[in-house]
Amino acid sequence: MKDGAGKSLSIDEVFKKILNRISNIFLEFEIMLLRWVGNIPSHLLRRFFYRLAGIRIGKGSTIHMWANFFDPKGISIGNDSIIGDRIMLDGRNIIRIGDHVGIASEVMIYNSEHDIHSENFVAIDAPVIIEDYVFIGPRAIILPGVTIRMGGIVAAGAVVTKDVEQYSIVGGVPAKVIGERKDKKLNYKLGRSRWFR
Repeated sequence: MKDGAGKSLSIDEVFKKILNRISNIFLEFEIMLLRWVGNIPSHLLRRFFYRLAGIRIGKGSTIHMWANFFDPKGISIGNDSIIGDRIMLDGRNIIRIGDHVGIASEVMIYNSEHDIHSENFVAIDAPVIIEDYVFIGPRAIILPGVTIRMGGIVAAGAVVTKDVEQYSIVGGVPAKVIGERKDKKLNYKLGRSRWFR
């Protein structure tokens, strides 16, 4: 037997490929169910099912409606964080979101991408870390391997390819520093999420 690139496979490699394919089918089914869960107009029910699927969600945090995931088990969210509607959270590697984080609508956070220089177009995985008191504006894109440090701000529509330092405000494509947060003693709470969002 041969793989997609024409390389001969051993019996052990064939068996691993079969198990991997079966595992991926179950994961795809789970992701489809989570998309349906995302239509439930109650954050309490959505949070219950997301936790059941393996997402770690802290006290007082919520994910608004119509969220999408590639793999829920790599995702953890701290306390008092609000994740906007139509979010894309990758989860094939680690996504760690801290406390008091506000992520607006339609943000995409990826921790896996293709190596465009690879002969086989292989995937490259790297964790994404979002520390406490970060705000990410609508339709921003966070790429693999990025850390957004405490108090960082990502402007709407920005594409973040590199780390964001503490209290920095970044914007643009690719994102560059455009300012700095004045208040460095952050201790606010985001408040309760809307019941039917």
